[in-house]
Amino acid sequence: MLDIKFIRQHEDLVQQALANRGSSLTLDTLLEKDAERRTLIQKTEDLKARRNQFSQEIARSKGKGDDLEARKAEMRKISEEIKDLDARIREVESAMEAFVLEIPNIPHESVPVGEGSQDNQVVRTWGERPVFDFPPKDHWDVGEALGVLDFKRAAKITGARFTVSWGLGSRLERALINFMLDVHTQEHGYTEVWTPFMTNRDSMTATGQLPKFEEELFRTDDYYLVPTAEVPVTNLYREEVLAEEDLPVKLVCYTPCFRREAGSYGKDTRGLIRQHQFNKVELVRFAHPERSFTDLEELTADAEDILKKLGLHYRVVVLCTGDLGFSSAKTYDLEVWMPAQGVYREISSCSNFVDFQARRGQIRFKSRQGKKAELCHTLNGSGLAVGRTVAAILENYQRQDGSVVVPEALRPYMGVDLIAGVR
Repeated sequence: MLDIKFIRQHEDLVQQALANRGSSLTLDTLLEKDAERRTLIQKTEDLKARRNQFSQEIARSKGKGDDLEARKAEMRKISEEIKDLDARIREVESAMEAFVLEIPNIPHESVPVGEGSQDNQVVRTWGERPVFDFPPKDHWDVGEALGVLDFKRAAKITGARFTVSWGLGSRLERALINFMLDVHTQEHGYTEVWTPFMTNRDSMTATGQLPKFEEELFRTDDYYLVPTAEVPVTNLYREEVLAEEDLPVKLVCYTPCFRREAGSYGKDTRGLIRQHQFNKVELVRFAHPERSFTDLEELTADAEDILKKLGLHYRVVVLCTGDLGFSSAKTYDLEVWMPAQGVYREISSCSNFVDFQARRGQIRFKSRQGKKAELCHTLNGSGLAVGRTVAAILENYQRQDGSVVVPEALRPYMGVDLIAGVR
């Protein structure tokens, strides 16, 4: 959430940022409400000063035999006016808050201006594309032929865009989760946390999923199923004050993720790329504002390290303003090579939200000098999306006989070198 004072003082900058994002939102209504609020507050303060004056005059006149009824009547009238103004201020502030919650974050100055994904810029690539002496198959064909992926039974049990994994397919999913958690905790210095898989509305609002993405979420009567561990992990410190010396706080968390994928019908509907339920290991950092963009580079490198250890060719792209997520100030996408389709697919998105989420959630830190608490900067990134990693392994490590070689780094977790069937 942006600070209303910042919006007021930098109207042109914010409006240009909205235009660069391709947003049609204008600030006129918000600034009109802001001016109305300040006018109402001034009127209220003036009336309170008059009421205090009357109160003092009445106190001084007591015992002197003066007729105080007129002054008391005037005080009651002023109190009613103040009550009405306070109610109006609350209405205006509520309208302003609802408006501000719809304003996306301001892109960092280093983010390229563009309209959509076609304007994203490749930052670097790693590894080489695998070379096959046979036409590589899509991961769903590889998985179904091996008996490790079962989309038909998942559809029978639940519906489209769900998957059942069997045998070594199930073990591969579990192995990847454990592998990712071990690397991030033992080599990258993250603390593992285990959080609820459902959150309340306040948590979803703090991280920016609400109100913007309500239709993307699955919910029960009172709770929302997490679309990503970003939500519960970031909210661990909602309305808390961290110590400056503890920054950056580095947390890693596994959760299943649940997304409606509303509006994406017809896109990647086959296989594991766009599921309603999938597993993900998430990296979250609470950073000092002065070094949060250094933290973004480090977090991105941590996610990249998983792909390197798995030997998967990938590229890193910086998202342009028109493709940037609602809450993000800057995002790097890691895109893994999928040889059967001949395309790169996003497997991790690493973002710095600066103080956007922290202001919503009142996540602050206290400096060593004991100054007033400041807002933290929050960051997160997939480390990695597990289902998409499974898909990448099935495609990149497939052999002509239909079997799949297990990446060397995963063999201690799998207990086998080759996936040749459901057993």
